[in-house]
Amino acid sequence: MHLSVWHQLRYRYDQPVVLNPHMVYLYPRTYPYQRLQQYDLQIDPMPSKVVRNVDVEGNVQQIIYFAGPTDHLTITAELTVDSDPFNSLDFVLFPFDTQRVPFNYAADLRPLLTPYLVRDGVTNAVEAWARQIATDVSWQTVPFLLALSDTIRQFVYVVREEGAPLLPEQTLLDRCGSCRDYTTLYMAACRSLGLAARFVSGYLFGSAQQEHQLHAWAEVYLPGAGWRGFDPTENTVVVNKHVFLASSARAELTAPVSGTFTGQANSMLEADVRIKGNEEC
Repeated sequence: MHLSVWHQLRYRYDQPVVLNPHMVYLYPRTYPYQRLQQYDLQIDPMPSKVVRNVDVEGNVQQIIYFAGPTDHLTITAELTVDSDPFNSLDFVLFPFDTQRVPFNYAADLRPLLTPYLVRDGVTNAVEAWARQIATDVSWQTVPFLLALSDTIRQFVYVVREEGAPLLPEQTLLDRCGSCRDYTTLYMAACRSLGLAARFVSGYLFGSAQQEHQLHAWAEVYLPGAGWRGFDPTENTVVVNKHVFLASSARAELTAPVSGTFTGQANSMLEADVRIKGNEEC
């Protein structure tokens, strides 16, 4: 399948400002079943320099430098990926004792997974809720991950394009949230039982609810399977309709654009996403 994405962010300032360096995470990550075919990044005003590198978590990071005052900033990313059919549940958990939670990661893996095991947002209420879901599926690892997604999917979805994710307990108590709120709660529930989890930012094709905005889901590290994606907003495992941009132990580090400006202006943001799919690949 060919997946094409057009993503534009438009910032307006009510008086001229000087833009400080901006960090952009709008370059797709490559997965074994997903390959980048075309990419173009357009920036207005014209930057003085763009540096493309790889950050500490393996994401493609683009740093944009500007010169001179401006009353606007428009960033447009266009990309096409080939995405093959993929069975996200086609694996064997090994060692076999990892088929039930909680379990301990191997000694050589644990130092590498430590950032994804930090219990930020894991309150007593979140852990008790996760343990109840685990109890209902006899503490089996994969059934727990699927049941967790199914439970969150029953919450009330709200569109909230700006701001940090809500604290996991707030999303749990309110029983509503955006995709990044759901993902953050999913991660906290996993971490409460010792499962390494990370936040993923990207796009989703085929969902009327998500096709015109940035999307978020979680990945969990499973011995024998590696990082596997679970989307609690859609109650699905991640297959070939998700396009990966960036992943991190901390949701705020995957923002598509972050930066500051010098000046006294007020700013306004408009964003638009368009995704097209072509089965002929």
